[in-house]
Amino acid sequence: MAIDGSATAIEVTPEAATKLMELRADDPKQRAFLRLYVAGRSCCSVMYGLAFDENPDETDAVTEVAGLRIAMDAQSRPFCDGAKVEWVDGDEGTGFLVRNPSMSGSCACSG
Repeated sequence: MAIDGSATAIEVTPEAATKLMELRADDPKQRAFLRLYVAGRSCCSVMYGLAFDENPDETDAVTEVAGLRIAMDAQSRPFCDGAKVEWVDGDEGTGFLVRNPSMSGSCACSG
């Protein structure tokens, strides 16, 4: 596990940090790390996933943001640089949303 806060720039909005801390409070030992990972790709962007984890893997990069220790696997890490974790409650739905402007490409699938 490499702990390097400068290795990957991730932002967590205050609202998202509050909600994540609330979720983590139920079991802080089992939810010691927030895992940010690439869940898939489309022609337009990268899709992210979030999960709590008790321990990071040996090859994970770990950074601390807004009081949260965030773990990223080696394959996901390059796609996480510049990501912003938000809490949304509106037209987009209610829940966590991860956006990364540096990972969005031009979409050729719509006409």
